[in-house]
Amino acid sequence: MMQIDKPILELESKIQELKKLSQDNNIDLSTEIDILTRKLENMKTQIYENLTPWQKVNLTRSNDRPTSKDYILNICSDFIELHGDRCFRDDLSIIGGIGLIDDICVTIIGHQKGKTVKENIARNFGMPHPEGYRKALRLMKQADKFNRPIITFIDTPGAYCGIGAEERGQGEAIARNLLEMSSLGVPIISIVIGEGGSGGALALGVCNKLAMLEHSIYSVISPEGLSSILWKDVSKASQAASIMKLTSNDLYELEVVDKIIKEPLGGAQKDVKSTSESIKKYIIEQIRSYQNLTREEIIDDRYKKFRKIGY
Repeated sequence: MMQIDKPILELESKIQELKKLSQDNNIDLSTEIDILTRKLENMKTQIYENLTPWQKVNLTRSNDRPTSKDYILNICSDFIELHGDRCFRDDLSIIGGIGLIDDICVTIIGHQKGKTVKENIARNFGMPHPEGYRKALRLMKQADKFNRPIITFIDTPGAYCGIGAEERGQGEAIARNLLEMSSLGVPIISIVIGEGGSGGALALGVCNKLAMLEHSIYSVISPEGLSSILWKDVSKASQAASIMKLTSNDLYELEVVDKIIKEPLGGAQKDVKSTSESIKKYIIEQIRSYQNLTREEIIDDRYKKFRKIGY
């Protein structure tokens, strides 16, 4: 649990103690409990509406933060997961398949982290190998063939940089996704749900519309990576985060992001269902806005989105 949660947890514990004391001894402590409850709500508001960039980095990395699979299961009435890149193997750090959102058939692809040590090891902590990106591209080309909108969930510290991944063409796999995604004739809606890091994130992020959850981050490098380059000191990661412009508010102001999706107080993990509903609403709105456009117009819209960044 993050340090920013410590005063909240302490106050919640006091409230529970008072409730137990009241129940066990038949004492009316409702006034005191109400006062502490109001204080707790004010504390939560003050803390979570004023998070520093580094605190947001830590929040996105917390083990209880919802994953792509959590959102898929909440958003889709039906979902069929598809496996493998037809070249090497199935990479569990990317999940993908065909889903039904209300009456709209879509292809959904996302980085997938684990919530336990065992699951994180199996999913390589959400860091895909080349075959993960090739699986994603296979599913996107299938979606393009059958005219299904594509939804991608971005949540990775970056692509895996091990020897095996490099031997199997990690850089080429990412570059191929960037190239191919730019010319797909169906709308691509990308949502950063946690940590969007480097080319590993961008390989699923060449889209028509990009949204970020309120407390997610998106950057070309991790704060630790930047601090090690600038100051040769990983311990200055929090300082690096403050200058990187990696939060949703920063990127919205820079017009890199099209929409910030509000999270419940305390983060998406506090209410996965309401966060999923907000994501679902955004996805449906965006898909419907592209229904009357031709394939050429959709491709041109994606091209213009990236051309205007930085102007």
